[in-house]
Amino acid sequence: MVAMSVPYIKYIKATVLELAVLAGHLLLYPTGVTPERPPHSPRPPRPPCPPHARPQHGPAPAPPPVPPPAVLLHGFADNRSVFVLLRRALAEDGRRHVESLNHSPLTGDLRSAAERLARHVEDVRARTGHHQVDLVGHSLGGLIARYYVQRLGGDRHVRTVITLGTPHAGTAVVPLANVHPLVRQMRPGSSVLRELDEPAPGCRTRFVSFWSEFDHWMVPADTARLAHPDLIAENVKVLGIGHLALPVHPAVAARIREELAGDRPGAGTAENGGAGSVSVA
Repeated sequence: MVAMSVPYIKYIKATVLELAVLAGHLLLYPTGVTPERPPHSPRPPRPPCPPHARPQHGPAPAPPPVPPPAVLLHGFADNRSVFVLLRRALAEDGRRHVESLNHSPLTGDLRSAAERLARHVEDVRARTGHHQVDLVGHSLGGLIARYYVQRLGGDRHVRTVITLGTPHAGTAVVPLANVHPLVRQMRPGSSVLRELDEPAPGCRTRFVSFWSEFDHWMVPADTARLAHPDLIAENVKVLGIGHLALPVHPAVAARIREELAGDRPGAGTAENGGAGSVSVA
């Protein structure tokens, strides 16, 4: 009997998990086909509990600030149903306004998708009264968020961008998929990626890029790492899962919450190319 190496066993486990996530997502997919209807007004934050036992001495402590709204952006050929679990985790305490934005299936240009995102961010800001928002993008969704921030002035209104398995340097997976223009824009050296490589001096948005060594859709795997001299960026290596599991795994969701809340030591610092890891083993 031939003993299998530990990395190979982890690879097999990650692949099995990917297939399980895919099966579950196919069941949920129809629920996310229609665009989300934005509420007329955001749910107000929960008020602090009134004192009951003894009288307060001095002013009552101020309630914690309401965090910026979060907008979730799905990947290629997907829809908002991929964020069911992540959305629940981000909105768990009832204080953060969270919503998803579907890309039109007819979209053939990443730039057009970024312009639509810009309009949506303006709408979210108007409805919630917040000056800034946070963006979380899976795969293609991360590139759309990055293009909006870097090329359309979105850094004025976006505090943090979280990317999950996003081909920042382009992916060479499935060459036959080049028939779709969006896929061609995700290839190494595409005109869109060349634009994103251009200088972005003074960009105020913080980026956190999650990438996995077992991501079958990122070829090579470290193409999902963000490296740009002008960007405040941190790369977080996820151990033990693949591309489809990134937006649904509870360990990743917990780290995203920490990054958006600033609870993790070092979160929010201007460490370009900083390192970190999330283990799900």
